[in-house]
Order: sequence, then C-alpha cells, then structure tokens
Amino acid sequence: MGIKHVFFDLDHTLWDFERNSDLTFQKIFKKQKIELNLNIFLEVYKPINFQYWRLYREEKVTKSELRYQRLKKTFDAVNYTISDVLIDEIANQYIEFLPHFNYLFEGTFEILDYLKDKYVLHIITNGFEEVQTKKMESSKILHYFDAIITSESVGVKKPNPKVFHHALKVAGAKQENSIMIGDSIEADVLGAINIGLEAIHCNFDHKKNIDYNFKSITSLLELKQYL
Repeated sequence: MGIKHVFFDLDHTLWDFERNSDLTFQKIFKKQKIELNLNIFLEVYKPINFQYWRLYREEKVTKSELRYQRLKKTFDAVNYTISDVLIDEIANQYIEFLPHFNYLFEGTFEILDYLKDKYVLHIITNGFEEVQTKKMESSKILHYFDAIITSESVGVKKPNPKVFHHALKVAGAKQENSIMIGDSIEADVLGAINIGLEAIHCNFDHKKNIDYNFKSITSLLELKQYL
C-alpha cells in the first residue's frame, strides 16, 4: 500500500519559528521599552527555551511554568532586573504577537501545492493550541491541511505514541499508508517510527553526526525525491 496521508510538524518544519520569534521579541522590547541588547537576550534565551520545551514534552513542567521560567531564567542570566508582573505581561504578549509574523521556510508553498493533489495533508504539533491555527491562517497555509492535531487536544505530547495514534484515527489513516515529516529527531521522527510510521527528518541546519538510519532532507523541495 502506498502513502496516502502526509503528516507535517509545523514549527521549525514549515513555519520559520526562529525568525518569527526573534521579530516578536523585537516588537515586545520596543513596546515595553526594555533597555537590553536583543541579540544578547536571544543568544541566552534560545538554549533555555529549547531546554524548557524538552521538559514540557517530557511532562516535567506545565505550560504556564514553561512560559514564565524561560523568560525569568534568561533575564536572570543577563542580570536584567524585571518584575514578575512584567514577565507575565511579556509572556502573554509573546503568545499574542507571535502568530502575526508569518515567515515560512523556503519552498513551503511550492511543496504544499505539489503534494496537495497527491496526498491528504495534516499537521501534528506540540505547539500551544491557541496560536497554531492563527499562525497557519496568518501565513496562508491553513487551507492545505485536513486534520490539525495539537498535543494539547490529546493530553500528551510527541513523541508519546498516543499523539500519533490519535492523529491517525482523526485523519482516517493507517500506519502503513502514512508518513511523518518534522525537524525533531526525538519528537517527530523516532516518535513516528516507533509506532510503525515512515518518517523524514528536516535537517535544515545541516547538523552532522546524526547516527540514525532514516530519510533526511535539507530543504523542503527535496521531499519530491520521496513523495
């Protein structure tokens, strides 16, 4: 049986999270008159944010802890004094402003146009439910997708098998006729492979020393080699 259903991750796969997030902080710093070098802040923030998303994925911190702590730890690390009230305000503004920046990875529209008549396309995302659909609307890609599955709607996060099983059920798909495409080896690729799905890794950063034996692409248009 051939592939009929293609499941995409959203952030870091189609939607250029880093670029859009940087622009969001730029807007917030200006609005809040935060006198701190944005580049220095972002350099410290990004690994902290990555660490907290991993903890969130592993159910070790809550959504509200993630949103607060990633900012608190960063401001502490750069020795910038800031109140908890303002941190909460920034956390809320981040979620409010982020979906309005809409940069996508190069080739997103071209590859979705190429795939949409051949397959049924879906999204599986660990991102916050209240912003993911807004991101897709703002970047004009929402109409390409049939089912949109957020981890919050399932109650657990990728790579938990429940997310993938739920996605297959919602989409009316089977393991043997589906494929998962995403940037995270742990959450997207191995999560999918572990329940019998095919998977393709989006290695847009050209990371070396990846030992796993799976398909990998460095740009979205390379998907044409596999689909």
